Amino acid sequence: MSYNLPESAVIVLGRLLDGPKSPRELSRSSRLPLRTVSFALRKLMELRLCKKVPDLLDMRKAVYCVNTKRIAELEIRLDQIRAMARLYMRSLGQG
Repeated sequence: MSYNLPESAVIVLGRLLDGPKSPRELSRSSRLPLRTVSFALRKLMELRLCKKVPDLLDMRKAVYCVNTKRIAELEIRLDQIRAMARLYMRSLGQG
């Protein structure tokens, strides 16, 4: 699975860190077209970096929020990769 994200997905993910938002709210706050926000949300959902949840104020609508569990998993994995890279560099005498 590729983890390459378009710039719009990174921007949308950053906006979601402030709390759950609808696509329209994300479009307004990021100044990205709604179509671009929808594309970014699809990419984030594919990678399980965000999730779609019902809007408790209006159950007909949905909002998106950061999947903190998935982010934590990726941070742990990144830390493991960094640790292995440090060990490898030390074994080469460059660390």
